Amino acid sequence: MKRSYRSTAGIAVVATLALAGCSGGGDAAVPEESSGPLTLTMSGWNLDTAPEFQTLADAYHEKNPDVTIELKGYDAAEYNTLVTADLAAGSAPDIITQKEIKYVPTFVSGGQLLDVSDVKLSDDISGAKSYEVDGTAYAVPYRGDSWVLYYNKALFDQAGVDYPDGAWTWDDYADAADALAEGLTAAGSPAKAAYLHVWPSPIQGFANAQTDGDILTGDFEFMKPFYERQLALQAAGDQVDYNTATANQLTYQGEFGKQNAAMMIMGTWYTSTLIAQQASGDANTFDWGIAPAPQVSSKTAGLDKTPVTFGAPAGLGINAAIDESKVAAAKDFLAFAAGEEGAQALAAIGVTPALLTDPVVETYFSVDGAPSDDLSKFAFSTHELRLEYPVTDKTAAIQGILGDMHTAIMSGSQSPADAIKEAQDRVANEVGTD
Repeated sequence: MKRSYRSTAGIAVVATLALAGCSGGGDAAVPEESSGPLTLTMSGWNLDTAPEFQTLADAYHEKNPDVTIELKGYDAAEYNTLVTADLAAGSAPDIITQKEIKYVPTFVSGGQLLDVSDVKLSDDISGAKSYEVDGTAYAVPYRGDSWVLYYNKALFDQAGVDYPDGAWTWDDYADAADALAEGLTAAGSPAKAAYLHVWPSPIQGFANAQTDGDILTGDFEFMKPFYERQLALQAAGDQVDYNTATANQLTYQGEFGKQNAAMMIMGTWYTSTLIAQQASGDANTFDWGIAPAPQVSSKTAGLDKTPVTFGAPAGLGINAAIDESKVAAAKDFLAFAAGEEGAQALAAIGVTPALLTDPVVETYFSVDGAPSDDLSKFAFSTHELRLEYPVTDKTAAIQGILGDMHTAIMSGSQSPADAIKEAQDRVANEVGTD
């Protein structure tokens, strides 16, 4: 099927939708070998604010009344540590949600995930290869977020600044931040031009995706301009400084949702949260939209181009210690979650599925409270999606060092040059390079 909505992914695709032995990703009843009601347990995080887990569980149960999916919630910040501990203790759920793909090799090397290569997936899905280790699939993608630019139309109007047009470079973004800061101050608004969350991702993710840099070489000089740009915006007062954000434990939901910032770089998972919080009153009511993330150069910026961004799928794997009688049902659930019906269920609550077909995109933007402008649809569906970090057995260790580098630079305790040099030395001595 030719699709008008594109997600040109470097983390790409596998075969067709249907589960071997079952007639299609949840379309069939649970296989005959499961007799009577059956309960599967599944891990998740932020269960009170992230509706995707319960949505998939309920949608599958509706089609398969004999199967109930019970959720086990974990703290989001410590998710992988806690799940790893439960796997080791033999108390982990049947279905292990993969929050960060960098941990997949660790789970696989520990023999903790089941081979799910026989769960068949649509050709249109993105992220499937990310869960393969030595050609064997250990999870399937159900969600596929990318990083975009959220902007508050009311604050742009108040500042007298034109909305993003889909062709911004990072220099354009910085210029817009300066103009917004000036305009908002003149209008008497306390809002900042932008909010940059404290994670390394909004800086390092774009550096990795939009340049030819490779963290596995141990050379991080390519990140320097990305840090220098954000430090300049911070110094100018265009955005809250890192130390204030960390000391006050600012949340990106609060900063954008309460209109403390006119624009914010963030992953598309925030869409469902913002819609829900505006509906509940936890966020202010205002018009907003999304635009492609700023680009390094005009070569990839514009509605006639394919902007480059980063992201990673979220996936579902199966605990290798699952009771054998539950395996068929667990695989059927994985196929359902990664298939068209699971994608439609997620799109209906504003969550970005890994499977983006025309009907799924239409469902996503028909959600009450979602933006409806063409630029938002373009940003959501048209991009070259690259991984934030490569998936190797060295990634977690290098990423830890890069996290320390990020803190040192953004807090002002070290210059970008000094922090980068120290990180390079640490990787060479502690991890080794390719």
